[in-house]
Amino acid sequence: MVEPGLTDAVAAIVAEAGALALRQWRTDFARWEKAPGDPVCAVDLEVNALLRERLSALLPDAGWLSEETADNADRLARSRLWVVDPIDGTRDYIRGRDGWAVSVALVERGQPVIGVLDAAARGQVFRAELGQGAWANGVRLAVGDRRVFGGARVPTDALPKVDRDLVAVAKPNSIALRIAMVAADEADLVATLRWGWEWDVAAAVLIAAEAGARVTDALGQALTFNTPRAQAFGVVTSVPGIHAAAIERLRERASALSRG
Repeated sequence: MVEPGLTDAVAAIVAEAGALALRQWRTDFARWEKAPGDPVCAVDLEVNALLRERLSALLPDAGWLSEETADNADRLARSRLWVVDPIDGTRDYIRGRDGWAVSVALVERGQPVIGVLDAAARGQVFRAELGQGAWANGVRLAVGDRRVFGGARVPTDALPKVDRDLVAVAKPNSIALRIAMVAADEADLVATLRWGWEWDVAAAVLIAAEAGARVTDALGQALTFNTPRAQAFGVVTSVPGIHAAAIERLRERASALSRG
């Protein structure tokens, strides 16, 4: 059970981080690539430092897992863990687009219990607490009730030929925001078919699940957090009525890619 007031305290810290990122958005900040195709900027590191200081003070015994901090296996022995992406959607941040968010989750015994996304450039704050629902700017979220797979809304730049029966909608670079779109009934399905990091999705999957979405990995298995590799093979988030059809549609592709 989450202590009374803890979610509010986390949301206040994430709001502070979002405000820091927003102040420097569309300014002249340092940027580089950690590896080819993997951009990072000075603001990522500043936001990471702020979050680590504030969140560690809030729960000193919790472990730490962040995209912008070297991993430490010490976290595996902790019952609680902060899972952080200081700026999810760095590509959009660097390009001056608004599809980015500060993402923070508190994971307890492998499952998120608090999730907060602060999309400051969009004026959106998503938050969820296990068993207490999900909210965006104070409005309770509920997923749609679609039961027919054809026509499902998917945030994407382009649909593969095999999926042309689906409907493309605007896609933010942040995978967390795409998942939150399902929670907010702005999309019906989000699916990735690659090994991804826990920090990309931990907060968002709780928000989606608390809004009524079905969330699994790309093979239809339950997601678990604070794993040794801090990775999962893909994520499929959808309204409940089409999740089985989505997993079936993706089965061959997911199976082939998971072995690759």
